[in-house]
Amino acid sequence: MDESSALVVTAARALESADAAHSVWTDADRAWASDTAARIVGDGAPAEIFVARRAELVLDRAGDRDRSLRRAVAAVRWRPWVGMVVVALAFVVGVAIDEIGGGKRINVLAPPALLLILWNLAVYAIFVAGYVLRFGDRADPGPLRRWLLQLASGAMRWRDRGGVAAVFATDWVRHSAALYGVRAARILHAAAAALAVGVIAGFYLRGIALDYQASWESTFLSPQGVHRIVRIAYAAGAAVTGIAIPSVDQIAAIRAPASENAARWLHLIAATLTVLVVVPRLALAVFAGVVERYRARRLPIDLSDRYFERLLRGFHGSVARVCVLPYSYAPAPAALAGIEAIVARSLGSGTSILVTAPIAYGSDDPIPDTGGPSAMTIALFSAAATPERDVHGAFVDALRARGGAVLLVDTSGLATRSTVDPAAVESRVAAWRELADESHAPLVVANLAAPDLAAADAALDAALSTASAAPSTGTRR
Repeated sequence: MDESSALVVTAARALESADAAHSVWTDADRAWASDTAARIVGDGAPAEIFVARRAELVLDRAGDRDRSLRRAVAAVRWRPWVGMVVVALAFVVGVAIDEIGGGKRINVLAPPALLLILWNLAVYAIFVAGYVLRFGDRADPGPLRRWLLQLASGAMRWRDRGGVAAVFATDWVRHSAALYGVRAARILHAAAAALAVGVIAGFYLRGIALDYQASWESTFLSPQGVHRIVRIAYAAGAAVTGIAIPSVDQIAAIRAPASENAARWLHLIAATLTVLVVVPRLALAVFAGVVERYRARRLPIDLSDRYFERLLRGFHGSVARVCVLPYSYAPAPAALAGIEAIVARSLGSGTSILVTAPIAYGSDDPIPDTGGPSAMTIALFSAAATPERDVHGAFVDALRARGGAVLLVDTSGLATRSTVDPAAVESRVAAWRELADESHAPLVVANLAAPDLAAADAALDAALSTASAAPSTGTRR
């Protein structure tokens, strides 16, 4: 999934997962987004396309009601100008470095360019050593990269605000860490190259109007020692330009207060910076840019996550029907309405529901047709009945042999009895849970007369995710 799509998908997931009170996003909104996205992308569209299009619809509608999430998405969206500004500032800093050993005199042992070369060589060494020690594993971003990441993305300032925006910012930082890490590397490599180019440009621009003199001074070094240092430091520049490193006698001749015209030293410094800093850093920036582009097009979003499983269960349409089999129980109209509400919330309002005639207690009659392989079966029981392994369990086993079913136990009959002890209700529910565990069947317990839709939705979702015979995809949501 590309970066833009992953961003809106992460935001939509945060909204639908964190807005427990449904103050911004209702069940009707959820069903509308799923149905509309499915119609737009078509039945044969890839899962990523459906999820991304649906997320756009979610943000469009939810953003009109609560602008905090929309502002959070805008804050963390990548701004390419950040990288360009950092690189431009690095170039300006390089040009502005005018203390080349002090005044118009270049100390060949301590110009800013030499420090820049040593710093970059140290960076290369650390980079290679770290890569070797990690055997190619990704490293956590260093402090400079973390600073740049925070500068480029406003996620951090939203993480402590609480609510949906905080959940989104936290999730996005986790999903995009690898992308932003290589993005920060690309910018820093380009900035290092720009800094060196700025230093070179500053040298030549000032060299046109000023007469720079090259010299050196040292308390401890002899001309031979200085010759060894500059021969090593500027070897790359000498190899590229063909300019020979001055001999020991020539170096001795420019020991302070003596000096010489600094033109050849500036050429050596500029060429060395180009070879050791500009070219390698640009190559690393290009490599990081290729990796960044690859990761930006393939940002990992785990569609096996339960949230996405719910959405895709609805999109692919393999559970278009739900068959309810009441066992030794005639559900009241209120209970039937409760079933419809739970199914509509969990599987979508377009799901068709078939409720069969109640199956008699201990009946040996064939189980009614449950609607074929694309239908989901719900075995409906009343919590007022005591579960019996040889009766209720046998019925569940028979359903399991036919492909399985979700057990739905209705507690409304017990809830309306004023004389029923709550402990007795818990004991009865525990007995049904024990039967479900023994039969390896998913179980949902709900008061169908006044269902807690959020709790029932979560229970049914868990049941569909863990049932051995549950389809991998489902009806449109």
